[in-house]
Amino acid sequence: MKKILITGASGFIGKRLVKLFLSKRYHVTSISRSLNHPFSTQIQKFSQKFKWISADTTIEGKWQDHVAGSDIIINLTGQNIFHYWTKKYKQAIYDSRILTTRHIVNAIENGTTQKLLTASAMGIYGDCKEDVLTEGRTSGNDFLANVCSDWEKEGLKARNKGVTVAVMRFGVVLGDGGALSLMIPAFKLFAGGPLGSGRQWFPWIHIKDLEKAVQFIVETEGLEGIFNFTGPTAVRQRQFAKALGRVLHRPAFVPIPSFIIKTIMGELGGSLLQSQRAIPKKLMESGFSFFFSDADSALKDILGK
Repeated sequence: MKKILITGASGFIGKRLVKLFLSKRYHVTSISRSLNHPFSTQIQKFSQKFKWISADTTIEGKWQDHVAGSDIIINLTGQNIFHYWTKKYKQAIYDSRILTTRHIVNAIENGTTQKLLTASAMGIYGDCKEDVLTEGRTSGNDFLANVCSDWEKEGLKARNKGVTVAVMRFGVVLGDGGALSLMIPAFKLFAGGPLGSGRQWFPWIHIKDLEKAVQFIVETEGLEGIFNFTGPTAVRQRQFAKALGRVLHRPAFVPIPSFIIKTIMGELGGSLLQSQRAIPKKLMESGFSFFFSDADSALKDILGK
């Protein structure tokens, strides 16, 4: 069975992918900064096909030996963006993504048959108002767009070594944890609602569809390039807020004014108000089918119980 290396394995998405591929009987090596993470202890108890490596991937080191020894590399490493963006923190956001990806590619041998799936995000597009965004859209020019653009360029360099490269541009990932864990408390306190005007398009994807799409790319021969990882049906932010309120049996009529978001969150707040009407054109054209076609059904699956 093939060997998979997952960087950023202790994160919300990484943990799900570790469990997924172990259930499919792959050998999985995970890399994270954490030395003794509770997740690794839990997994190691029941799987002999799992290995946990503690390393700072922004620095070259012995961890790179596991890159050359893997058939598939899934690169998820990146400093959490949901933090006030000081100059120092913005540098950490950038370095964690670009340097890790650069070190991965440098550790790959020439002429390999490996496959690299490397993360990116909807932030690459910037604020696009009403435009429909497919994978051919040019990138924006703000901080997150520039980070994502440089991040993707580092990963795509692996093509020069014969690697099959897939870039995964994640929308907001919905699941038990992640972004929803930041939204739900306000709704439970009857203070939930849209951000700003609520007219901006909100790119989302259910974690189960994300897992399925990753497996689809891993197991489909020759599938490569740029992929929007979003649900097939676009939704405005205010529509999403209403859907979340319905599932939680809470109102969703308390908008948070844009100026307050920007005052409290600074530059990050401006990014949260961007509009990205993205569709997963390449996934759908490749024959991928989604479990959840709209945000309502996705939220009901996650929170309906």
